[in-house]
Amino acid sequence: MEGARIGVLRTAIAGCRICRDAPSRGVDRRLPHEPRPVVVMSDKARVLIAGQAPGLRVHQSGLPFDDASGDRLRDWLGVTRDQFYDPDRFAIVPMGFCFPGYDAKGSDLPPRAECAPAWRAEVIAAMPQVELVLAVGGYAHAWHMGRLAAPTMTDTVRHWRAALMVNERPRVLPLPHPSWRNSGWLKRNPWFAEELLPVLRQHVESLCG
Repeated sequence: MEGARIGVLRTAIAGCRICRDAPSRGVDRRLPHEPRPVVVMSDKARVLIAGQAPGLRVHQSGLPFDDASGDRLRDWLGVTRDQFYDPDRFAIVPMGFCFPGYDAKGSDLPPRAECAPAWRAEVIAAMPQVELVLAVGGYAHAWHMGRLAAPTMTDTVRHWRAALMVNERPRVLPLPHPSWRNSGWLKRNPWFAEELLPVLRQHVESLCG
């Protein structure tokens, strides 16, 4: 049975409407649809997946990484779909809890600016058992890695060993976003699959097996 703190937070986040009713940049920048926060908190999971923000499909299903990006991420982790959605194994807390909508070019907008300042520190503090944070994408890198986050996503991920060796808990392992848009990046950076993924899978098996 989960702790009361997690339950209270889950209820509060489910009812959050900050980005719809009180956007930080004025009413013309409010969320263009009804909020649907998608967060998996846990007082047992030792691995936290810190993503960007839900896409449209996730917004519709309410299930994080319920798309092709999730298939690729699960392959990186070396886990099945059932294992991935087991809250005793993985907590999943994106930088923005709701689908932010699309920009003029049809791409997903960045995570909402209101979300992390309002919720993130409290949510992370409610899960002190987490030993490893998988920081997926630049927004998660910046929040969870601080000074260790490089100016570019590539440089941040390239220096994953330095981040993982920091003598603090939880440790942080930076990853690129598993979106199809990064397929070219993966081809140009074969060291990611050859060097980082075996270490990632080893840690996941150790903490979630």
